[in-house]
Amino acid sequence: MIHKYQARIYVTLRPSVLDPAGVALESGIKQLGYKKVEQVRIGKYIELMISAGEENTARQQLEEICQQLLANPVIENYRFDLIEVSVEMGTSV
Repeated sequence: MIHKYQARIYVTLRPSVLDPAGVALESGIKQLGYKKVEQVRIGKYIELMISAGEENTARQQLEEICQQLLANPVIENYRFDLIEVSVEMGTSV
């Protein structure tokens, strides 16, 4: 059986890394009159579909994709949610 999963991936800067874009956005928010907003950080949100024989395989592949392409592990953290959306029966030839 092949399981199809939707992955929702969140990539954020590590807390120790300065976020100039977040600082600029925070300033803009405060200029709009929202004075109690603070610690604005900007990140990335990515959705993708992945097929695998089992959930552990899909998770392992997503870890590799995140580490090699979607996140810079030196300055960014990532996490993902994995939601099964369908199961397909394998066909024999």
